[in-house]
Amino acid sequence: MSTQTPLGAGTTVDTPVRRGGSDYARLSKEIKHAGLMRRRPFYYGVRMALVASAFAGGWLAFVAVGDSWWTLAVAAFLALVFGQIALVTHDVGHRQVFRRTPVSALIGRLAGNLGIGMGYGWWQDKHSRHHANPNHEELDPDVAPDILVWSQAQARAASGLPRLIGKAQAYLFFPLLALEGFNLHVAGVRALADRSLKQRRLEGTLLAAHFLLYFGALFVMLSPGKAMVFVVVHQCLFGLYLGAIFAPNHKGMPTFTGNDRPDFLRRQVLTSRNVRGSWFTDVVLGGLNYQIEHHLFPSMPSPNLRKAQLLVHRYCDELGVAYLQTSLIASYGQALKSLHQASRPLRQPIHLTR
Repeated sequence: MSTQTPLGAGTTVDTPVRRGGSDYARLSKEIKHAGLMRRRPFYYGVRMALVASAFAGGWLAFVAVGDSWWTLAVAAFLALVFGQIALVTHDVGHRQVFRRTPVSALIGRLAGNLGIGMGYGWWQDKHSRHHANPNHEELDPDVAPDILVWSQAQARAASGLPRLIGKAQAYLFFPLLALEGFNLHVAGVRALADRSLKQRRLEGTLLAAHFLLYFGALFVMLSPGKAMVFVVVHQCLFGLYLGAIFAPNHKGMPTFTGNDRPDFLRRQVLTSRNVRGSWFTDVVLGGLNYQIEHHLFPSMPSPNLRKAQLLVHRYCDELGVAYLQTSLIASYGQALKSLHQASRPLRQPIHLTR
């Protein structure tokens, strides 16, 4: 049998479907047999020590440079470090690092809330829903029509700011990513009003401590003007870095609506895109360049994803499941092209009828 999977702006592709959910079970068994689900404590110990050292070194450099415009170079460096902390927090949240959930939650909140001012509980809830139903327009918060629209159906229903921005969203996409750092902070603070948020008091205390230390350091060491410019440079580059990491993963890939929900393996593979590259790509993108493997096995330690990719790609070829892998630049091009196609209804002239 086959099912039609929607591709971006209204196109579909026929993909084979096997009933019973055994396709993923067989792949999972092969992955576990290869030892790729085992924890990597030494790797994460070294990685977390290097990131922590870079974080401390960045703030020491900030103090050493003092009230000088050279501090903006420190802001750029700390933007990269904040991005790396976010990637470590991501792995911790997926229990790739620690086996026990309470330990993962504690380290995640220390790194996320206190370290970079990101609400860990808010992010974990949002990210879990994304993993369960990637690119599903009603179930995945990452493709909900907020400022941008991700399909022509969303474009037709858009109003207000999304309708205004949507007309040129492909051109505005990367500039808007520069605001993502600010968005993470605001969303984390707003989530504190939700009484269902776990450890709400702890999350609020850690966020308050982050902002107090962050702005306190800036306005003690820098003049008000330099402090404000530091914030803009640091947070915009941080947001742009995060966006550049996540944009290639799903943007421009098939989207689902309503009851369109293939089995787990196809739901994850068909909506994800891998990015080819060397070990340097793995470091810069934090292993998320193996997005297909990460979505199939979220708790797999990121250094194992490169080895898993060989097994998963071969298995998908055997099943006849489309497996997309491209360069980083090509992935951005595909994402922007999809955004432009999705916004087409917003650029069409309105015909008035009597």
